[in-house]
Amino acid sequence: MAGPLAGIRILEFEAIGPAPFAGMLLADMGADVLVVDRPASSDLGLKRERWYDVLMRGKRSVTLDLKSPAAAEIAFELVAKTNALIEGYRPGVMERLGLGPDAALARNPRLVYGRMTGWGQDGPLAPRAGHDINYIALAGVLHAFGRRGEAPVPPLNLVGDFGGGGMLLGFGVACALLEAQRSGKGQVVDAAMVEGASLLAAMFSGFLAAKDWSEERGVNVLDTGAPWYNVYETKDGKYVSIGSIETRFFEELIQRLQLANVPPQHDRSRWPEMKALFEKTFKAKTRDEWVRAFEGSDACFAPVLSFSEARRDPHNVFRRSTVEVKGVEQPAPAPRYSRTPATVLRAPPERGEGGAQALLDWGFNETELNSLKSRGLGTKE
Repeated sequence: MAGPLAGIRILEFEAIGPAPFAGMLLADMGADVLVVDRPASSDLGLKRERWYDVLMRGKRSVTLDLKSPAAAEIAFELVAKTNALIEGYRPGVMERLGLGPDAALARNPRLVYGRMTGWGQDGPLAPRAGHDINYIALAGVLHAFGRRGEAPVPPLNLVGDFGGGGMLLGFGVACALLEAQRSGKGQVVDAAMVEGASLLAAMFSGFLAAKDWSEERGVNVLDTGAPWYNVYETKDGKYVSIGSIETRFFEELIQRLQLANVPPQHDRSRWPEMKALFEKTFKAKTRDEWVRAFEGSDACFAPVLSFSEARRDPHNVFRRSTVEVKGVEQPAPAPRYSRTPATVLRAPPERGEGGAQALLDWGFNETELNSLKSRGLGTKE
């Protein structure tokens, strides 16, 4: 059975991070994603064998030197057959290559043209380089991560690149595809990580306005300020997490910890005292002993697992949350669908792999395929 986006064709131009993540999400949902790769690998910041590049799963590939004289026309012949395009270059690069949205939409008026950048397509910073850490810093998000009196802590590159970047672009492209089915017209999707990161933090705008949030790090309920929403070291040097926000969950936490004379939950003046008590208590047992102590509990408790440990957790195993593709364990497609299940269609392709069959599937005949190859399009079957 095909995924919910079966029959949708996506042309993705090689990039790193958020743009290929968006392509992976769409491919997981059944879209036919064809990547326009460089003929040879270049230093894009992360070097690895292709099959380790999980973000390339489910896709097929052709190669094309976009700086060659014939490249734009070849690319436009592919554009004419696709529903959406994804690119992650700096603003103006696709235009300089002759592949900008005006020209592309002239060739395919129904095209959804997805653009992924850090700063957006315009504005003072638009042409400047940056990475996730910079985008979430300017969004005000990085400032909020960390403990009281300490420096901000980057949350990997999850907030800018992926949550506020690739996932935002994938959502934007899917929405524009729906609209194009109604209107018959394509459009440009301008996804900027600085705005996506800000959007992920939308709830805190309300908290600030209601004066329920301090911009001092580590003093709020959700940023390790509250002792009942924190992580604690255990006897074996590992960690557990608690998030007992609601009164009934907090009461169960205290019961499971077998504590008496605990300070009132919301008495901020006694939070340091409560935190010290929790630290001492959790250090008395190993992480696995605490897992057993909280078995069946609604205290909002979970062990802090590594990536490798999480794959073996009984709940995740039951849910089949991990799949193995060409020997690489990785997250299974999500969300789940009852009728049109998402799946990993194929392993990450080598450069050009699967491209010839993809083009035939897209409606090119053998003569047209050979013409594309003779003009510089590469495939590897």
